[in-house]
Amino acid sequence: MAIKIDKDSKGTIATYWAVTLVLAVAAAFLIKSLWILVPFLFLLALFAFLVFWFHRVPDRKIPEGDESLVTSVADGKIVIVERVYEGEYFKDDRIQVSIYMDFFDVHANFWPVTGKISYYKYHPGRYLLAFLPKSSEKNEHSSTAVRNSRGEVFFKQIAGTFARRIVCYSKEGMEVERGRQCGIIKFGSRIDIFLPLDAKVLIKEGDVTVAGVTQIARLG
Repeated sequence: MAIKIDKDSKGTIATYWAVTLVLAVAAAFLIKSLWILVPFLFLLALFAFLVFWFHRVPDRKIPEGDESLVTSVADGKIVIVERVYEGEYFKDDRIQVSIYMDFFDVHANFWPVTGKISYYKYHPGRYLLAFLPKSSEKNEHSSTAVRNSRGEVFFKQIAGTFARRIVCYSKEGMEVERGRQCGIIKFGSRIDIFLPLDAKVLIKEGDVTVAGVTQIARLG
């Protein structure tokens, strides 16, 4: 499986690597004991690798399907599948599917359906723990709706305690393709997907998802 790095994260990686290099050079001059220096340099190298690995964008085989197929926006674990009132865009009841990403998951995000972006808005906010219910509204997040001939899907990229930047490629009127990258949440954290009530949900709480691959639902 081919691996590439998120196009908007190369500057972030370079910054962290530069800081790591400065620390390594300083340590080489200041730490005289090899028993301390070698483990410290190893930890710096491990940190540099993890920063690189965190921003990976895997090349995945997208499942075939028509415009009714909804696939996962993110890697992670399904923590919520329930009927809720969605108050930002639809302003009616929807099926909410929430995916929680831990530190070791791929944090690149992928379009859930093929269609045209009908709504986009960025919301600055706080950095509560991502699994808290209030984080969906109070935390920094980006909101996107995608419409096609079978319906409309709305999703939020939500920052968490350690996430300080959300990258989203959404622009209203833009045509998008299911399974292609739609952005990345740097060092965070959760995705909320809102489906029509007549959608056939194909997952359950506790399931583990693979972005762009796991089939979440079929639009009615």
